[in-house]
Amino acid sequence: MSTCFLFSVVVRVTVSRCTLINTPLSRHFITYNKDISYSDLKSLLEKSSGFVVDVRTQDEVDRGCIPGSIHIPLENVESDMSLDAAEFQSKFGVGKPSLDCSELVFHCQMGRRGAVATEKAKSLGFKCARNYAGGYKEWSEKGGK
Repeated sequence: MSTCFLFSVVVRVTVSRCTLINTPLSRHFITYNKDISYSDLKSLLEKSSGFVVDVRTQDEVDRGCIPGSIHIPLENVESDMSLDAAEFQSKFGVGKPSLDCSELVFHCQMGRRGAVATEKAKSLGFKCARNYAGGYKEWSEKGGK
């Protein structure tokens, strides 16, 4: 009689907020951390490299917004993020982010709607989309205006 043990080693490597998970018993896959912090978002915006989408209502946006963000209400995220590049450019005045854009960030007032928008974007193929969970509330409280 012999005993056989099966060992599974999990290796996690984090590269630019992407985590590669490698196990001998499963396929390789990449997951992307879905939230971004205030300081990381502020840094992206200071470098003019963030693509920030505000999913709040028009009334909320009229009371203040994160500079450089574009407004796509939550109920329009799927349809607007599905536009072709020319239609997106025409509607929003900026180029449409690529499906692998690592600087695509959704936000709302406090994080919940931003998380929903992030998941909608991921379902459309924007695999690295992230949510600013602190939302405009945290942004304005920390003086990010």
